[in-house]
Formats: sequence, C-alpha cells, structure tokens
Amino acid sequence: MFLDNFHQVQDGRISISAEQASRFAKQVAGDYNPIHNPDARRFCVPGDLLFALVLSKFGLSQCMTFHFRSMVGAEVALDFQEHDDGVIRVTDDQGKVYLDVERRGEVTHDEDVIAPFTRRYVAFSGKNFPHYLKPLMQAHGVMFNPQRPLVIYDSMGFSLDRLDVEDPGLQLDDSTFEVLGKRGEAMLEFGLTACGQNIGRGSKKLVVSGLRDYDTAAMDEIVCEFYRLKAAYETAL
Repeated sequence: MFLDNFHQVQDGRISISAEQASRFAKQVAGDYNPIHNPDARRFCVPGDLLFALVLSKFGLSQCMTFHFRSMVGAEVALDFQEHDDGVIRVTDDQGKVYLDVERRGEVTHDEDVIAPFTRRYVAFSGKNFPHYLKPLMQAHGVMFNPQRPLVIYDSMGFSLDRLDVEDPGLQLDDSTFEVLGKRGEAMLEFGLTACGQNIGRGSKKLVVSGLRDYDTAAMDEIVCEFYRLKAAYETAL
C-alpha cells in the first residue's frame, strides 16, 4: 500500500509525523506550500493525505463529499470512524472534528482502482498554487500576504458514473474566484475520463485569507521560490 510510508497506526488510531506529511505533500502531490514543511510555525498535515487515508480505509464510493473542518498538526492521534448517521468523521481524543465525509452509491475496495484514483486526484490538487490560483487572483487584482500565505482546503466532492476504471484521467474544466473583503473563495471544477469518455465530475473549494492588492513583483518572487524549492527537493532525492 503506497500510503504505508506516510502514517502509522497505534491502538487503532492513525497519526502522521511532520516528516511523513511533508514527504507526501512533495512526493505525491507536488505541493511545496511551506505550511507543510516540518519546521513551519503553523504546520499542518495536507488535507489530501486525510482524503487518501479515508479512501484507503473505507473504499471509493460513487459520490463523496469531504468537508475539512480544522487543520491537523503533527503526531495527532486520529480516529477514522463511520457513525450511525452514515457520516465518516476524523476526530481526535477530545472529539474535535477535522474532517467529515458523506457518501452514497456503490463502493469499491479494489486497490487497483483506489490507488490510481487517489494519485490522480492528489496530483491535480497539488497544483492549487501556482497553476490554478495565481491566474485567478491576478485576474481579480488580489493576492495573499506574501509573508504569510494562507490557502485553506475547505471542501471537495465528486460523482462517478462507474467504479471499474483503473487509470482515470482528470483535468480542470472551469475555475472561479469570489472576493469577499479580505477573504477569497476559489472553486475548481474538474472532470474525470476513461478512454476518452466522461465518467465523472467534481469540484473543490479553497479559501484564501488576508487578501491585498495584487503585486506582480511579489507574486513573481513567490512563484520563483516555489520552483526553487521543487528543484532543490527533486535534486536531493
């Protein structure tokens, strides 16, 4: 199982170290957001790793909706449970909810289907910045604080017509950005294909905090730093 190196299980609970979370972000998602660096002051586990663990544990359903309620820190003991109301919740020992998942339709537990689907989605999701968010923010004349860039994974969902596809394609179909004062909400619509045929659709919502006027020089510096970190990490592998 490709997720074995990115978490550990003890007494039925899952925990994720800062190093594991950082490796998942970079190696699987291609995400170099500094908030996933082990030494980050506001470090958090990538939401896409929680997403991947849910699919691994509970299977892939035809329709699923994920709501990310709070950021997960390093080494937090997490309980992944399906409750009587049918909702899967990820909580800590104090009952704090970090993620809840609604699902319906048929379910597959076939690893040959789940693993490629997970990798495809996570690689798509890892392109949030700069690939998708930068042009959206630029078009609206806003950007996040260069000193404290904060992009929060709010929610995502998808609906699949079939579950027997072992190597789906996934591409961005549309994107929108809404400015709400100092806060921005980005919606990314994506489609899933197999052998040139549409087999599903989905969307994800991101929240950008601390909006300010777009600064081309500052944004160019952030993008350059992103690719510098990416090149440095790949060279070190």
